[in-house]
Amino acid sequence: MSRSSTLPRRSSQTPVIRRRSVLGGAALLGAGTLTGCGIPSAYVAEDRRSAPDRSEHDKRLNFSNWTQYIDTDDQGKRPTLDAFSEKTGIAVTYTEDINDNDEFFGKISPVLTQGADPGRDLMVISDWMAGRYVSLGWVQEMDRAGLPNVTANLDPQLANPVFDPGRRRSVPWQSGITGIAYNRKALGRELRSTADLWAPDLKGRITLFAGLDEALGLLMLSQGADIARFGDDDAHKAMDLVQKMVDTGHVRRFTGNDYTSDLASGAAIACQAYSGDAVQLTAENPDIAFVVPEEGGELWAESLMIPNRAVHKRNAELLVDYYYQPEVAAELAAAVQYICPVPAAREVLADSGDKDKAELAENPLVFPTEEMRARLRSMRDVTSAERPELHKVWGRITGV
Repeated sequence: MSRSSTLPRRSSQTPVIRRRSVLGGAALLGAGTLTGCGIPSAYVAEDRRSAPDRSEHDKRLNFSNWTQYIDTDDQGKRPTLDAFSEKTGIAVTYTEDINDNDEFFGKISPVLTQGADPGRDLMVISDWMAGRYVSLGWVQEMDRAGLPNVTANLDPQLANPVFDPGRRRSVPWQSGITGIAYNRKALGRELRSTADLWAPDLKGRITLFAGLDEALGLLMLSQGADIARFGDDDAHKAMDLVQKMVDTGHVRRFTGNDYTSDLASGAAIACQAYSGDAVQLTAENPDIAFVVPEEGGELWAESLMIPNRAVHKRNAELLVDYYYQPEVAAELAAAVQYICPVPAAREVLADSGDKDKAELAENPLVFPTEEMRARLRSMRDVTSAERPELHKVWGRITGV
């Protein structure tokens, strides 16, 4: 699951756009309820998803991704992508045209619902939103027999999300963790649990995510819920606690990725945070720590998907599998510094002879330790039936 707002990172690149939507779902309400309004369902049956594949004679591929979510050199070239084209003869049109999950959903939904050519063969979608694409029948099943590197190297912890068992219609591009970030020096002690955010001396000095999909998993985990199978009672119990904290002035504010500025400036001492940000935050201020809570942190991914009616499906699958070669995955991980979905890339970086890359191989926010992994959980997506009521309650609490 992932996020959308500005992300600073440790590299020479300028800030990127965070993957997970701040509002998380406004664009989804219509798609999930069209039938009940007397409008034909947005669901696309299996027999209407594919188009004649031109891959064999048309060596091209259209790839939509988020801003600065790939390795780039000083000349603005993309080395791994260029190497793929050189190796396969497939020319890739790479477009950074995804800025927000909801916005992109709204842009592509009319095309996919009508069964038209989407103009792209591959796209990267946050898993919480990817669940909507799968349930609506908007993406094609990949030929897993033709993805040997994915089969051999995909992180087992990411291999069976609730929305897509066996990853038949999605393959992780990068991954991350929702946990807690805090300033150890300013606080004067360690935080170990999400419940530690409610300590009296943190009143008015914490922030939570504004998006329901971003915030809810960690909150439910702190109360002992199984977020892969949570029910309405679990969600409302967590939201009731947040309402209490808002009423007492304990929560400073609800944020997108701008929580990083609050933490860096000292306006907030502790907050819900993403592991991908922590690499940069800690590099700039060693007093800032990121912790996966004792009761669990949320593991999420952003995944490659092939939309319906894509006309270069096999070319897209070749690119997906290419990025699951450990050497290629290592190069991408070194550039973007998210959790790498290819654990074998760690050894490649460790043996690279490059000091920075070797250090990255030891960074648990890029290659989680086994102890950290034991505390990671993945949240199922909020269904279209659940979303209106949960959004109403959450919106009342957050004022969003």
